[in-house]
Amino acid sequence: MYLIRRVFKVKPGTTRKAAHLIAQIGKGYEKAGRSAVRVYWSGYTVPGAADTVYMDWTEETLRSPYHPDAKEPGEMGEAYGQLHELQVESSIEFFEMV
Repeated sequence: MYLIRRVFKVKPGTTRKAAHLIAQIGKGYEKAGRSAVRVYWSGYTVPGAADTVYMDWTEETLRSPYHPDAKEPGEMGEAYGQLHELQVESSIEFFEMV
């Protein structure tokens, strides 16, 4: 099993708004069949990187997002557009789980 984590670096002062948009996007992926998504951040009231939001989920196997069986959530364009305005950069991390 794998843990997949998307890391979003956002503009200062936009962390909470970005987290809500990322959570909305995550819920769309859950409806399309992805496992439960967690969205979290640090840097305000707890130690950690400022202006950074994380979204993670688990997968049994790693597959290409372009695989013919891959399911994309519908109607997420507005949330992605709003997030794009707040986002500075993003990356993705993969972890193998016991």
